[in-house]
Amino acid sequence: MFPWQKKKKTETVQKQKATKVSSILNKNVTYIENQFLYGTNYDFVSRELCGSSGKYHIFYYSTIVDMKQLHEHIVTPLLESKKDNPIDRILTVSNISTVKNMDDVEKGINAGSVLIFKEGSRESFEAKIDDFKHRAVEKPENEKTVKGPKESFTESLPTNVSLFRKQIPSKDMIVENVSVGTRPSTSVSLVYARDLVNDKVLENIKQRIKKITVDNIRNIEVLEQFLEERPHSLFPTMLYTERPDNAANYIAEGFIAILMDNSSSCLIAPATIWSFFHSPEDRYLRWAFGNFSRLIRAGAYFITLFVSASYVAITNFHSQLVPIDLLLAIAASRERVPMPIVFEILLMEVAFELIREAGVRIPSPLGPTIGIVGALILGQAAVEANIVSPIVVIIVALSGLSSFTAANYSINHTLRISRFIFIVAASFYGLLSLLGAILLWVAYVVSIDSFGVSYYSPATPSTRSPRDTFFRMILKKEKWRPGYLNPKDWDKS
Repeated sequence: MFPWQKKKKTETVQKQKATKVSSILNKNVTYIENQFLYGTNYDFVSRELCGSSGKYHIFYYSTIVDMKQLHEHIVTPLLESKKDNPIDRILTVSNISTVKNMDDVEKGINAGSVLIFKEGSRESFEAKIDDFKHRAVEKPENEKTVKGPKESFTESLPTNVSLFRKQIPSKDMIVENVSVGTRPSTSVSLVYARDLVNDKVLENIKQRIKKITVDNIRNIEVLEQFLEERPHSLFPTMLYTERPDNAANYIAEGFIAILMDNSSSCLIAPATIWSFFHSPEDRYLRWAFGNFSRLIRAGAYFITLFVSASYVAITNFHSQLVPIDLLLAIAASRERVPMPIVFEILLMEVAFELIREAGVRIPSPLGPTIGIVGALILGQAAVEANIVSPIVVIIVALSGLSSFTAANYSINHTLRISRFIFIVAASFYGLLSLLGAILLWVAYVVSIDSFGVSYYSPATPSTRSPRDTFFRMILKKEKWRPGYLNPKDWDKS
């Protein structure tokens, strides 16, 4: 945006804020009807009411207000009132407030409220009877569990807040709104436990939200990209979850949840790398079962990252590490394959990613079937055409299937992209270059911060914690909250 455009935009906003509600009803009506393009904007309603107590005018969007409440609690009381009482004494709406400038009038109408004006009054009244349509509370799609609650967030902010209130029925759970954007401004809700949260971390998040200079941010997925310190990083620095129970567990530890309307998920900040590898179900299973699941996932992550790269490194540069029988089998399977091993691996990895992406975009009833059939046909045809060897198909399938065990959608992309980096690195000097890439990768991860918290905490730097990193303890032995958050109350016992 050019400087003169910013200046013009600022002047427009200031002008809107300076416009006060007039005591002349017709002047207010003309102004609002011009702003909302009454007559062209089909669901915008401008309605005059003449009762015994005076002359009124109401404005609202018919598609986002509760019409039953409108007629029973607003229109009928205004028409039947015979005394010249203040509007807030006439109406029977539970949530009503006064508005004195046109900027707030416009915000109220856009938020699903009914704005009531009276002849001779220098203030209007906002009756909040919004009725936005949204999905019912359903099961989580991306974080499915066998044990534990089955509720997920919806695109309605009030519904999501109510799910939090149900999970944490405490006066110490605070839902604080911070505005972001200017056309129009949107509320970002910060959910935290005031007796646990670190005030410095909370203030850090607030300041970052307030510093965002953009016209409009519509949902939490876009907000995440504006809040990140390193937007080009492969590693997410905020945990994205669609489960209220998972978010509530983090709030109980001293973390902060970030919510917005139009999003069926929330963000947890700050985040460490360990939180992306933990499943919400880990805490619902018994100690041995939960840790066994984590061990399986850890092995799957290792396979996803390194099995293809290790195959390239060993077969090209370190064949002496392979038993002679297996080496002869690999050589025999590649006898008619014209491409180098690294191109062979990359070709099949890209093909697997194409099948995965197509399976996501294809309609649900067809996706799994086409994905499986496509992979089988493609792999078999590639082997019969001597484009790839059978062992490469096995390795790529193992690598791809292991990536599906990722407990978080964001870290899934990190693992898949890192896999390609390691494959390319292994093609230069084998295990030597692969080890160098791993060291650089780990060093970069250690250097990342999430809202002032080290990404590898509590492993490095070492701090007091519930010792829930690689494996977790028996729940009744977890005595401390995460020390890297510096919560107001460390003791959980």
